[in-house]
Amino acid sequence: MDFNDTPEEAAYRQKVRTWLEANAPRTRDGNDDGEGGGDLAAARAWQARKAAAGFACITWPREWGGQGGTPIHSVIFGEEEARYPIPSNPFQIGLGMCVPTVMNFADQATKDRFGLPAIRGEEIWCQLFSEPSGGSDVAAARTRAEKAPDGSGDWIINGQKVWTTGAQFSDFGIVIVRTDPNLPKHKGLTMFWVDMKDPGIEVRPIHQMSGGSGFNEVFFTDVRVKDSQRLGGVGDGWKVSLVTLMNERLAVGGATGAGWSQFLEAARDTTGADGAPLLQ
Repeated sequence: MDFNDTPEEAAYRQKVRTWLEANAPRTRDGNDDGEGGGDLAAARAWQARKAAAGFACITWPREWGGQGGTPIHSVIFGEEEARYPIPSNPFQIGLGMCVPTVMNFADQATKDRFGLPAIRGEEIWCQLFSEPSGGSDVAAARTRAEKAPDGSGDWIINGQKVWTTGAQFSDFGIVIVRTDPNLPKHKGLTMFWVDMKDPGIEVRPIHQMSGGSGFNEVFFTDVRVKDSQRLGGVGDGWKVSLVTLMNERLAVGGATGAGWSQFLEAARDTTGADGAPLLQ
């Protein structure tokens, strides 16, 4: 197999190198903790600079604000960017998993609201899946969402998540909750996006033996969310979460509790922004 660049890829690599040589930082900020929570101002500035030049979210569709590029284009940029002491990346989870889920399942107003600010590094997202009793088994979620009794159509969320990366500096998050406790565990789940600054959300950093605190416990106490914050149908949270986790495998290589057959089934049954099945 020939791993050398094609002429088109070589030209793109040279374009990337030229831009990085003129724009990439030469030193890493001393406050950078390596967990995405160091100098957020430097990370945001670098993300905004990449976005302005068309090097952020290279493979995202243009209607999402991306470049419509190929995975190889993204790989080439990543290879060349790694040669420089760029800030730690607090946007990986949001741009790799959370926002693509929003863009696939939210209404148009929500997509318009969140897509470009995330690409530019103006807002940071976290993924609220794991729970103390379930670990990586997403379907074991016990955090509850119940319809508000006032007939508004809003939902009230109560429960706890754990091992949430970057929750302490995130602006928004996606959360999987149980909306029908009477159904089997893979059913009765629903996903919402939430404002991490909501007064009912408490974030407690987990202090690790390494001295770092990149993970967090997150507590939900009577957090009210609009039904418009729902991602996918009521009870379709398992299907939506599989799409998120498929993105996770591509974005950060994280292991999950779901098998490949479930991922492929969800990919066959779910369409992306271009109307084609995600499996394609």
